[in-house]
Amino acid sequence: MSEQNNSETKPVHIPTVAIVGRPNVGKSSLFNAIVGRRLSIVHEMPGVTRDRVVAPLVRGKCRFQLIDTGGLGMLSGETRKVDMWDSRIASQVDIAIGGADVLILVANVQDGVVNLDEEVAARLRESGKPVLFAANKCDNPTLEHESVEFMKLGFKKIFPVSCLHKRGVNALVEAAIKLLPQNVSEDGESEAPAVKPLNIAVVGRPNVGKSSLVNALLGEERVMVSDVAGTTRDAIDVDFTLRYQGGDRAAVLVDTAGLRKKAKVDTVVEFFSVMRAQAAIDRADLVLFVVEASPDGMTAQDRRIASMIQKAGKACVVVANKFDLYKSGHKVRALEEELRYSLPGMNFSPVVFISAKDRSNLDGLLDSIAQVMDQLELSIPTGVLNRVLADAFESSTPPVVGAAPLKLYYASMVGMTPPKVLLFVNNPKYCADNYLAFLKNTLRQAFDLTGVPLELELRARPKKVESIRREPSPAARRRMKAGKPAPKRDAEKPKRRVKPNSKRRNNSSGRKG
Repeated sequence: MSEQNNSETKPVHIPTVAIVGRPNVGKSSLFNAIVGRRLSIVHEMPGVTRDRVVAPLVRGKCRFQLIDTGGLGMLSGETRKVDMWDSRIASQVDIAIGGADVLILVANVQDGVVNLDEEVAARLRESGKPVLFAANKCDNPTLEHESVEFMKLGFKKIFPVSCLHKRGVNALVEAAIKLLPQNVSEDGESEAPAVKPLNIAVVGRPNVGKSSLVNALLGEERVMVSDVAGTTRDAIDVDFTLRYQGGDRAAVLVDTAGLRKKAKVDTVVEFFSVMRAQAAIDRADLVLFVVEASPDGMTAQDRRIASMIQKAGKACVVVANKFDLYKSGHKVRALEEELRYSLPGMNFSPVVFISAKDRSNLDGLLDSIAQVMDQLELSIPTGVLNRVLADAFESSTPPVVGAAPLKLYYASMVGMTPPKVLLFVNNPKYCADNYLAFLKNTLRQAFDLTGVPLELELRARPKKVESIRREPSPAARRRMKAGKPAPKRDAEKPKRRVKPNSKRRNNSSGRKG
């Protein structure tokens, strides 16, 4: 029995293609061209990409994942003029090479063969993995002919590629797919997740510990961590397995760049980073809002980010990080009260105090995530919903606003993520703001809506409801069956309506005459 369970929970290996090369040769441009959207940040400044950016892809019956890596910017043994990020990027590239099934080496045909190209080519050969060589920026036939120069690196075939004009990309991808191991199950069907993974975005201002939290949850150094603001640039999607309802639930952790004030965003790369972070919030199912567990409360930027989450209507867990710095002199209750006071709009979200550095209380965070996941899948029966609201109206009479008091006729749940309830009333203008808040709190307490925003829409019930479909009369059905048109007099000459007392008035006037 245990052997069967082990075989069922055995992780499935997804074939992987990694794009590698020196800085500023167009690796991210090639990555985006294959993916079909601007997922990785592209800029002429070298060293923009630092962490590994991963994207799942499907081509025909083949499912695989593509990895974009940072540029290898130093020769082996080089110590002078080495950027502070070069060694960290090299470590990320080594991990990508070790986990990949096929490698794509990218070079810039307009620069010709340089020493770093030879260094990277030798490094990839040592891995023993299949390597395809892509000569990028072949934007015209002349440059395409010049790609022959790279034959001296020892590759049998050169793939001329132009990401700008989308030339040669499909041929390169097809060649890589042929080298991938088959990911088809025994019954002949392609392996695919049965349930859509839960998308969890990790957001916050710079230097609050977002990347440290991601690494702590994963149990590995998946993304770079430093004290320098702006270390993370791309939105990094990382596959993650979450314990949920006694089983495993597939999830995706999205590490994002720190969100600064618009006035302080001074570079194009940082502007793109902020755009990626905002897009990560929009496509997330759940947001982990990371703040600093400080007794001074939240900053103005924290409140702006909280407003972004509320406007997006996303489920949220507030993660108060760096609790190890304050737990000796402050109590959790006092810190939480200060946090709630600073972020009044996030009262629906649970607050979890952790230390990503010490990996403390991560279990409590996972429990809160699972609790919010339950609420995301909650469906409230219509009958129960109406009884709860009827009791609320009976226990607390709505104040009179306008010409008449608010009356509730009917309620129905019309949305789930986030929960949205539609209330049919006599007039939405008759509902006071504080009474609407009272109804929200009543529903939140009745159904334990923790971590999810609740939206109530008031709509006036129409006085007269006309049927969308009219049943034809028996005579009309017979005409339709026989193919005869409707009589013209029915459509063109409506029957005149005569007042009941008009004839009597005429007769009386005649008698008098």
